Amino acid sequence: MSARVAITGLGPITAAGTGVDGLWRGLQAQVSPVETITSFDTSPWRTHFAAQVDDFRAEDHMDQRTARRLDRYSQFAIASAGLALADADLAASDLDPDRVAVYVGSALGGVAHAERQVVKFLEGGVRAVDPRVALHTFCGAASCNVAIRFGFTGPNSTNAMSCASGTIALGEAWRSIRSGEADAAIAAGVEAPLSPLSFGAFAIIRAMSARNDDPAAACRPFDIDRDGFVMGEGACALVLERWADAEARGARIYGEICGFGLTNDAHHMTAPRPDGAQAARAIRRALQTADVSAADVGVVSAHGSSTPLNDPTETRAIRTALGAHAESAAVLGTKAYHGHALGASGAIEAAIALLAMHRRWLPPTLNLDRPDPACDLDYVSAGGRSTRATVALSNSFGFGGINGAIVLRAA
Repeated sequence: MSARVAITGLGPITAAGTGVDGLWRGLQAQVSPVETITSFDTSPWRTHFAAQVDDFRAEDHMDQRTARRLDRYSQFAIASAGLALADADLAASDLDPDRVAVYVGSALGGVAHAERQVVKFLEGGVRAVDPRVALHTFCGAASCNVAIRFGFTGPNSTNAMSCASGTIALGEAWRSIRSGEADAAIAAGVEAPLSPLSFGAFAIIRAMSARNDDPAAACRPFDIDRDGFVMGEGACALVLERWADAEARGARIYGEICGFGLTNDAHHMTAPRPDGAQAARAIRRALQTADVSAADVGVVSAHGSSTPLNDPTETRAIRTALGAHAESAAVLGTKAYHGHALGASGAIEAAIALLAMHRRWLPPTLNLDRPDPACDLDYVSAGGRSTRATVALSNSFGFGGINGAIVLRAA
C-alpha cells in the first residue's frame, strides 16, 4: 500500500513576504508589491518592473562565509529549506539522512549569476570572473547545496521544466515517499532570474506586461485588459513526510499531497494548445491518482499567468477536466502578489492553496476589474472569501507545452 504524504513545513520567500506569517500578511494586505526595477538598467526592454524580494538578506539564514560563496539562486534554496524545516519543527539531525530526498524545480537556475560573470569577463578578463561560476550556474546547484547544508544523502534532483518545474518537484517528491524510496523530502521551487538578459529574454518575445506606468496593476489574471506576465523571484520549500511518521511525532500537519499529473501539449514552444486538452488530461490524471472526483475540488489554484493566451486556455482546461463542477470551484490567481517566479511559482502557489484551506480564507485575485468573457469561472475577487474547502487543485504550465497539476487535501 502506498504511503500517505503529509506536508508539515513551508518556507516561502516571496515579494509578498517571507516565512509563513510574512506571506500570509502579504496576502491579507491585498496589495501587489510589483515595482519598477532599480537593480539594473531595464531601458533596452519594453518592460521595466518585476516582483522583487527586497528584504532578503542571506546572512539571516546562513553564516556569512556560506552566504559569500553562493549566488542568490542557491542562497534562496538553502534559506527556503531552512525556513520550511523550522516551520515543521524539525532539525536535520532528527532525520535519517539516507532517507531524506531533495527535489527542486527551477527554470533558469544560476543563469543570472553567470550572465553577470560574462560582463566581468569582457570588462576585466579571466581574473575578474568568479571562479565558482560553473558551480553556481547549473540548475542542480540548488538541490545539491541544500543536501550539503543539511546533510541529506537521499535521492536528489533539480528539474528545469520551465514554469512547471516547482509543481514537478512536488510531484517527484510525493512519488519518492509514496513508493517507499524516502521517508521525508524537501520539495521546492527556486528562481532568481532578475538580471538584464535573463529578464530581457522574456521581454524580447513580448511575453511580459508593458504597463510601465502602473506596475502594481500590471499582473491581472483573467482580466480583459491583461497584456502579459510580470516576472518575479523567490522560492518556496515544503517539508514532506510519511503521514504516519508526522503523526507519531505530533507534528502540525497542514495537509497532504495526494495526486499528481504531468503531460505535454506536443504543440508549440511558447503557445499553449488552444483546446487545453493535454492540460485537462494532466488535471484528470492528478485527480485520478488522488482518488478524488471533480466534485471534491473546492479550490483551484490557477497558473493564471495574466498572458492573453494562457488564461482562457487554462479556463477551458479546467472546464474540460472538472465538467459541470467547474462552475462551483473557487479559482485563485495569486501572481499579482508574488509575480511569476517561473520555476518557483508552482511551489509558492501550492503553499498558498494549502494555507488558504488551513486558515479558511481565500485571497482575492488582484486587478481582476473586468473579467474576460473567455475566462468565465468563479474567480475569487473583491476582498477574498471564507472557505471550508478541503481539496485543492494547483496547476502549472510551462514553455514547451508542459502541463503539471497536483491535488492537495487539507488535514
